[in-house]
Amino acid sequence: MNKLKVLLFLFLIISVGFYLFYSEGSLPVNKKSTESKIFMIKPGEPLDTIVNNLNNEELIRNKIVFYLIVKKLGLERKIQAGEFKLSQNMDGNEIANSLTHGTTDTWLTLIEGMRKEEMAQIISKTLEIPEIEIKSKTKEGYIFPDTYQVPKNASADIVLSIIKNNNKFKEAFQNIKKQTKLTEKEVVILASLVEREARLPTTREKIAGIILKRYKADWPLQIDATVQYILGYQPSEKSWWKKSLTEDDLKIESVFNTYRHPGLPPEPICSPSLSSIEAVINANSNTPYWYYITDGNGVMHYAVTLEEHEANVAKYLQ
Repeated sequence: MNKLKVLLFLFLIISVGFYLFYSEGSLPVNKKSTESKIFMIKPGEPLDTIVNNLNNEELIRNKIVFYLIVKKLGLERKIQAGEFKLSQNMDGNEIANSLTHGTTDTWLTLIEGMRKEEMAQIISKTLEIPEIEIKSKTKEGYIFPDTYQVPKNASADIVLSIIKNNNKFKEAFQNIKKQTKLTEKEVVILASLVEREARLPTTREKIAGIILKRYKADWPLQIDATVQYILGYQPSEKSWWKKSLTEDDLKIESVFNTYRHPGLPPEPICSPSLSSIEAVINANSNTPYWYYITDGNGVMHYAVTLEEHEANVAKYLQ
């Protein structure tokens, strides 16, 4: 009987202790505070990171208690990415619930290798900006692919300004003059070709070297993606990039057709990734290869001579 009383007493002590611990940890950090701060959650950020960041920003009293609050309220999967206006006068429950709604910004993800029309569709769907506005206010190749945090009610001008001021791309462009004799426009055009031709990031620099070598030798680049760009949207495939080109397609007359005209197309054919731009900047045009193909599994095969190239075509594409 005495043992049972001891156990009950210990249980009571633990319960009271936990209640006090939980209650104190749920309180505002400073309920008299009149200031607020912007707290940011990145897409895909785990709960542990969010809790640690809240603690570092001194917005919660206790990390363990806040974690328990989120679990208790079932909010773990409801927390959104974005910016939140929080204050030290908010208790743990208010902070937790605030992270599930009321973001001041939204996330815009633009994918590399897309042409202007495709980028405009994504922006329009995310921010309800008419596609025509995006297409009329930007140039092909310069809607830099990345994930951006933008105001929910942003205009086309604001969105394009945010994209234009992407520091990663600005830094890459600054390296153009330091590392290559190519102009910025040449780099972006070449990078757009590399983006569509190189299936894997590991092959981009080698492909860039071959394309650059052919360009400097004034050879026709013979890049299928330029013909796909000319042909535009394919209703039957629901794609802007025709999957299989015919002999007639390759003969189509256009300044973008790199089978008929040597040199670069007059403009980029898509928005290249940062890695494709860097691949062009770092490309070695002294590569021994003149030709390349991609087989059905996405594997690249290179050739020094036309005979080797034709053998690769016969072996891997027929």
